[in-house]
Amino acid sequence: MAPAPTSRTDDQLVADTDIAALLRYGLTRPGFRTALFGDGAVAAAVTLDRLGVVPRSVAYLGKVVRAGGVRYAAELAEPLPSPEASAVLRGWLEEAAPTAGTQEAETAAARWLTTVAELMGARRAARGG
Repeated sequence: MAPAPTSRTDDQLVADTDIAALLRYGLTRPGFRTALFGDGAVAAAVTLDRLGVVPRSVAYLGKVVRAGGVRYAAELAEPLPSPEASAVLRGWLEEAAPTAGTQEAETAAARWLTTVAELMGARRAARGG
């Protein structure tokens, strides 16, 4: 049996995770998909939550990506309600856009955003908010 992974604080996870790189590689390379949907999704949820983003905004953006694609979402004037959060998310999406040209990659990006939103909601529920 594999040893349990070492636990990390939110700060350590965010500092140690290059979300943009995980998106760039995780959307097209199955070997990176676990990291993208694991540490990458949690780090994104923590980052966006700290910027005051509500989960439904990220879930909605997942629907936008599903309908229009990663590049379309990256080019939105304000993909999230606040300028700071929009800038962070836009950076991630711009990094991923060149590799997200296939239907599979676009679907994975939309699923990832939905996962991030679900994690944000679960973290809020656990905090009682």
